[in-house]
Amino acid sequence: MLYFMTSEKWQQIVGNIKDNYEVEECEKRYLEEQGGVEVEYIIFKGPLGRMKLEFITKPAVIDKKTKYSNRLGAETVVEYVYSPKEKSHKLKAYKWDEAINDWLEMEAKKFGI
Repeated sequence: MLYFMTSEKWQQIVGNIKDNYEVEECEKRYLEEQGGVEVEYIIFKGPLGRMKLEFITKPAVIDKKTKYSNRLGAETVVEYVYSPKEKSHKLKAYKWDEAINDWLEMEAKKFGI
């Protein structure tokens, strides 16, 4: 579940987690794809067990161009135009599942965020 938020709110959440829970990992990564995506995450032991929150910042899409050909079997290509100034922010929440040994995405709203 994606949840839209601001970077200020994200910093408050991280501060609250660091003050109240055992933090395993806290990092920031930059990915070149989609005009440059910044992913901050924190892994901690919370009230529901091992949890991970990701804060994703990427350029806002300002235009979408579809390129296609009328030839049979030709593929359609979608090209996105990203804003150099405007950013969008999203929060993803995960809970560790011991049975499958992987992260399961949860609804971020359950945290009251």
